[in-house]
Amino acid sequence: MEMHILPTISTMFIVISAIFVGFGWYHIVRGNRETHQKLMVLGAIFALAFFIIYMSRTLFEGNTAFGGPESLKLPYHLFLFFHITLATVGGVLGLITLWFAYKNKFLKHKKIGRVAAIVWLLTAPTGVLVYVLLYLMYPGGTTKPVIDAIFGL
Repeated sequence: MEMHILPTISTMFIVISAIFVGFGWYHIVRGNRETHQKLMVLGAIFALAFFIIYMSRTLFEGNTAFGGPESLKLPYHLFLFFHITLATVGGVLGLITLWFAYKNKFLKHKKIGRVAAIVWLLTAPTGVLVYVLLYLMYPGGTTKPVIDAIFGL
C-alpha cells in the first residue's frame, strides 16, 4: 500500500485541531478562560498548518480524484462538496471568532464561537472520511487540478 504522506499529515492536523477545539470548549464552559484561550489558539495553529499543507499540495501537485467504483462517484462528490462547504464556513467563522476574541468583543466571540466550534467539530470527521475514501478504502485516482477532482471531471 502506497503511503500518501502529505494527505496523512494534513488529516492528522485537522483531527488534532478539532481535539483542541473540543477541549477548549470544555474548558470555557467550566470557566477556565486561560486554558480555553491556549487550546483554541493551538486548534487554530493546527488548522492553519492543515490549510498550508492542503493548499501547497493542491497548487503544486493537484488533487487526487476518487478511485472508487463508478456507482459511488456521485455520492462521494456530493459528500466532498458538503465537506468543502463545511470546512470553508468553519474556517471563516473560526477567523471571525478569533478576531472578536483579539478585539475583546467577548459577547460576539461567544455567540459566533459556539457555531464555529460546532461546524469545526463536524468538519473534522467528514475530512477524515474523505481521506479514508480517497486513500484507504479505494486506491487513489489520478492527481488532477482541484476543480476537476471536486466535480469528478
